[in-house]
Amino acid sequence: MQIQSRFCSHRLAALLISLIFWSGLPAPGHAQEELRIATSYKLMTLDPHYANLNENTSLLSHIYERLVYQDDRLDLKPGLAVSWRAVSDRQWEFKLRENVRFHDGSPLTADDVVYTIERIRDFLKSPSGGFRSYVTGIESVSAPDPLTVLIETDGAVPNLPLFFSSIFVMNRPAQGFETTEDLNAGHPPNGTGPYRFESWSSGESLRLAGNDDYWDGKPAWSKVTFRVIENPAARVAALSTGEVDVADAIPARDVASLKERGARVASVGAARVNFVQFDVARDTLPGVTDKSGEPIANPFKNPLVRRALTLATDRGILVDKILAGYGTAAAQVFPNGLPGTSAKLLPEAPNYDEAKMLLAKAGFPDGFNLVLAGPAGRYPGDGESLQAIAQSWARIGVKVQPAAAPFSVFNTKRAAGDYGVWYGGTSGEAVDIVLHTLLASPDPERGTGALNFGKYRNEAFDAMLARAESIAVGPARNAALAQATELVMADQPIIPLYHFHHIVGYGSRIGSYVLHPRGWTTAMQTLPAME
Repeated sequence: MQIQSRFCSHRLAALLISLIFWSGLPAPGHAQEELRIATSYKLMTLDPHYANLNENTSLLSHIYERLVYQDDRLDLKPGLAVSWRAVSDRQWEFKLRENVRFHDGSPLTADDVVYTIERIRDFLKSPSGGFRSYVTGIESVSAPDPLTVLIETDGAVPNLPLFFSSIFVMNRPAQGFETTEDLNAGHPPNGTGPYRFESWSSGESLRLAGNDDYWDGKPAWSKVTFRVIENPAARVAALSTGEVDVADAIPARDVASLKERGARVASVGAARVNFVQFDVARDTLPGVTDKSGEPIANPFKNPLVRRALTLATDRGILVDKILAGYGTAAAQVFPNGLPGTSAKLLPEAPNYDEAKMLLAKAGFPDGFNLVLAGPAGRYPGDGESLQAIAQSWARIGVKVQPAAAPFSVFNTKRAAGDYGVWYGGTSGEAVDIVLHTLLASPDPERGTGALNFGKYRNEAFDAMLARAESIAVGPARNAALAQATELVMADQPIIPLYHFHHIVGYGSRIGSYVLHPRGWTTAMQTLPAME
């Protein structure tokens, strides 16, 4: 998944945005010295296996690398592994790249991969953020020689290389397993990536230095500083004044004004979905009451209510007004046309009359009240989306109180069960990965449902998804995933809202910025301007 420097060079011609002079801002300095990035991503931990969230995977990809990575088409390419093959239905062999060294000078060997897998599978416990689901099916892992990894699975796992495009390889310590606490407390992260760790201030900054001994060549920047600026307007201001060279997660409403100031802007459709998710498990829910404010039985257990709220959601307003066209309306977890999606699932226009009829049939002719929670400043248009959904649902008698909070607060409260219904978002390497984590029944042993905070369960869907995952990558697997998606979307455990576009702005010191549909913000995507 890491965007390597070779990816930047090979794909650059097709992806560069035409250059526009950045008038009125400071003249370019020595571009190869320090790269300054304003990011919405707040690094949670220095442990690369603790949480499978974009802020961690994006920022830590400078330090650590994976066996396999995904290019801009989500195809698998060699990373630390130069090749892989299925020896049998239950055995895989990975061949490692020669002459790769960790930042402390030690060579990368197969034993480091063995340690990485065992650390995730056997040592780290919840909340490890979903990485465990990638290795749950691994029965054993061994190193026949220093550059060969042999993996035995407890059944057919035809998608195993894709799983390894999510896992950073760590260096085996002298003894035992490194703890998350040790890594966060000062044990310097030791990876093989193009940048070395210098310092980290949680919630404020991450400082990196170029790894001149990097196996794929000296990186473009000698130093990289990430400044965490969670407020979108503040990120735009920092870019406009030249305080930073790159700013990610630019609101669509600010694109025109940035261009007027001479900024260059790049965008790409996201391989992700933003959605409303329901708690369908508990008997009563916080923030869900009748019109007099008295608690009521959980209405989201009834699929008629979920369907009514879906029909009362105006995706057009979200995409056209809030995202200013930098997005597409959603009916499933990935945009139509990507592998594993269904051509039959298309976004519906709102139908308020039918939605009212369904609510009445479900026993709520006058509607009810609810608190709709969501993060503030994490996704493009997240706060405005809460307001727009509230206005739409009010038309069928559902009174909504939007409750936006910083993502760290929202994430903690959602995991604690403080919400009954919420707005969220997720991405993944492929359709089956998102289905596996977001909609499959929660099962820590199988590693499914890590993001299924609504505790939705559908045995028929679980069986269809498991069957699809047992098929080798190709048309048959894609068709099976599409059928499983059609089944689960008919039950509306979530309301898919939109697939937003990633938007990044950059200034005169930057020659080009290569975007990726997974939405990472890295120095490897950024090439300096030629002086």
